[in-house]
Amino acid sequence: MEEEGNTGADNIVTEFATYEDFLDSQITSLDLYYLEDEELARQLVELGYRGSGEVLKREEFEARKQAAEASRLSKRSQQKTLASSGKELKNLFLRSLAQREEGNRSGKMTSIIFIRDKNSRNQEISGYIDFAHRLKTEDFEPYFAGKKRLLPRPSDLSFYNWETQTSTSNPTPNYQVIAENASGLLFKNKRDRKILNVDPKAATPGDNSTRTPIDTDQYIQVVIYDHITRRKT
Repeated sequence: MEEEGNTGADNIVTEFATYEDFLDSQITSLDLYYLEDEELARQLVELGYRGSGEVLKREEFEARKQAAEASRLSKRSQQKTLASSGKELKNLFLRSLAQREEGNRSGKMTSIIFIRDKNSRNQEISGYIDFAHRLKTEDFEPYFAGKKRLLPRPSDLSFYNWETQTSTSNPTPNYQVIAENASGLLFKNKRDRKILNVDPKAATPGDNSTRTPIDTDQYIQVVIYDHITRRKT
């Protein structure tokens, strides 16, 4: 019952700009005829002696008004923070990134994106991108808007140019690179110290991790590795 009351009050503060507007909505022309005083009529509504609607004190109205405004600003702020918000995502790869954006920004998860494709010089390149780190250091709106293509760089977790045979690896705030390993490239999550194995032949990429190949015409190959980060309690 209390929840229904709260919902009604929330509707009231959304509908009326001021507490006076709310009181006036419950004053009838007959009330004004007999009372001949608008302020007195408002006081009687506030006290519950007049009006057919819900009785709501000024303090409660103002408190709920502030809470509603805070909620509105919070949603607006989140929409601004998410680069994918409001974008028409035309392919599966961008939709897959959009689904993971909030989780990577908030720290709930860390995704590593493997991309293999050709650069502007038509050289085949591949690499592993720390999505959460890139989101914090780069504006992703052009990517989600389709104005830029996401490609690995020599500064990413791992990068390889198949033509020049240039190879680089770099730690990020989220992952340590373990390159000298018999089973291939490994990434250690710095928060929970779990190992993520990107070998496609491995039975599993690791604890709390998943491997998702992305079917896309935009790249030669795309695979996303998601690691759910569990905080130590």
